[in-house]
Amino acid sequence: MIVDWQREPIKDQLIHIDLKRIAMDKNIKVSVRVKLLGVPVGVKATGGILDQVLREVEIECLPSDIPSHIDVDVSNLQLWDALRIKDLPHTGSIKFLNAEDATVAHVISIREEAAPAADAVAAAATTGEPEVAKKGKTDAEAAPAAGAKKAEAKKPDAKK
Repeated sequence: MIVDWQREPIKDQLIHIDLKRIAMDKNIKVSVRVKLLGVPVGVKATGGILDQVLREVEIECLPSDIPSHIDVDVSNLQLWDALRIKDLPHTGSIKFLNAEDATVAHVISIREEAAPAADAVAAAATTGEPEVAKKGKTDAEAAPAAGAKKAEAKKPDAKK
């Protein structure tokens, strides 16, 4: 069984594979990918967002019973509904090691707190000019300094 592999980062070629000898008659623990199928009703109808919390689940089974992935249909999920480990398809040969109430995926809504920040960005976009932070003195501070320089320039030189 393949335990780990290494790839060359630039050419993406396989460099090394670690293998493990396994007994075909003993249960082993492995991670299996969860694949979500369909578009939830909560996303289509109410504008929710499907958030996959667990991408892999830990299972224990015989090596011959290890699935390549676990398919789960999420098309019936409403807004604020959650898919949990206990809702995954269970077979007699596979035992899930994660907590039964652990969330695999859920349909959530966009937060209300984010709306004012979005309004500020939209308002800046409609004016056409971005707000620029200037460096140095402000106009009010620069005006008295400029007046003092003009006065020094008009003073007659005492040494002449």
